[in-house]
Amino acid sequence: MQLRGATRARERSLEARYASASLGGRHSREGGNPRTIHVSREYWVYILASKPNGTLYIGMTNDLARRVWEHQQDLLEGFTKKYNVHRLVYCESFTRPRDAIQREKCLKKWNRAWKIRLIESVNPGWEDLSHSVMHMP
Repeated sequence: MQLRGATRARERSLEARYASASLGGRHSREGGNPRTIHVSREYWVYILASKPNGTLYIGMTNDLARRVWEHQQDLLEGFTKKYNVHRLVYCESFTRPRDAIQREKCLKKWNRAWKIRLIESVNPGWEDLSHSVMHMP
């Protein structure tokens, strides 16, 4: 009996700790579970190009700076290394991974002209945006 009481006291202590770190004790159907600590994250959909109007690559990541750096250093075997696609020309951020995945899939289905129009709507000079993303000098 003593053990059971101590275990219940520990459970109450943990519940109180989780509740104070949660979204105000809301139920999961209301956007939060009082036993879950929510960490805000960003998810990115990005387009790399080999040169202006060159070969394009569309990807998704939760760490844009790291992922672009990996592409630029040719650490990843595959398309970007084979075709020298290293210039970050477009990116979008999302708070939910499923939204980023959905957008990535959508962009991959677009025809080339639509992708070029999208890039040029925010980056008409096809500048490499990686320096601002990676906070490099």
